[in-house]
Amino acid sequence: MTMTMIILLVLALYVVQLFLQETSRLGLSRKRLLGNRDELPEHTIVSARLDRAKNNMMEALPIFLGLALLAVIKNGDSSDANTGALVFLIAA
Repeated sequence: MTMTMIILLVLALYVVQLFLQETSRLGLSRKRLLGNRDELPEHTIVSARLDRAKNNMMEALPIFLGLALLAVIKNGDSSDANTGALVFLIAA
């Protein structure tokens, strides 16, 4: 698996995490998703866990993307860099 493919999969995982976190708390109601956020419902156990996972990914993603893009620019596809990126993808 190439580094570019792993980067794209990590970004797709991030988009899925954002969608799942919002819909687990607000439901699939378009009015609630697009409306103001003045009165949010309480977190359920699942939505609280998804919120923490989203926050963890928001903290780790810039570091991963910086290192992954540096690896792509510097030497293309290194096996060590690919292994590290794959570990990040599986752990996320």
